[in-house]
Amino acid sequence: MMFHSFSFAAVFTLAACHTIFTQLEAGSVTSAVGVGIRDPNYDGPIYDVTSNDIACNGGKNPTTATNAIITVQAGSTVKAIWRHTLTSGANDVIDPSHKGPVMAYLKKVSNAATDPGYGAGWFKIQEAGLTNVATQDWATTDLIAAKGEQSITIPSCIAPGQYLLRAELIALHGASSSQGAQFYMECAQINITGGTGAKSPPTVSLPGAYKATDPGILINIYKTLTGYTIPGPSVFTC
Repeated sequence: MMFHSFSFAAVFTLAACHTIFTQLEAGSVTSAVGVGIRDPNYDGPIYDVTSNDIACNGGKNPTTATNAIITVQAGSTVKAIWRHTLTSGANDVIDPSHKGPVMAYLKKVSNAATDPGYGAGWFKIQEAGLTNVATQDWATTDLIAAKGEQSITIPSCIAPGQYLLRAELIALHGASSSQGAQFYMECAQINITGGTGAKSPPTVSLPGAYKATDPGILINIYKTLTGYTIPGPSVFTC
């Protein structure tokens, strides 16, 4: 009986431990919360990988529109800043139990302020998963240690222009059952300058790139893992 009471309390506590991509640091300038990023007021996850919400959030967790478009230099490293809520500090990123991968995608668009995000055109530019097999540490563990700062290098070889930058993490603590994985993502509106346009990345659709049965989405992380398959396409590099 004591075991079941503890389990219920743990689940109740974890249910409140969510996260939001709140700010973007680019060129040593950090945007204000929600400026250039479509942030929701609620920090909850998306569970359905077939929903349009898997691209930039916004349906289940309505996001606030922003007209700001953040200038980013191709080849530079930006930082997506994650916080538990819109008002949390650097010591409150996400609960340590929410273990899983951290990723970033880009999508070239005509107007970053109005493009809905969902559909074709996405390519992955950064990913990290099970970062230490010996200790079973995850990219989310590293993100917490980095005070919620996700470093993302913008490819130098892509075409200049407006893009959506999608920062994402997946919490796998409940992923042993169908639709138990928790997806957290928001989209920043950016204008990439200085890109050479030498390469055109292969792209995927969101929704579409993930399946609920992918081995990196339907998984039991409470057994010792010898590896982990990060969902989605391979990382595009120049």
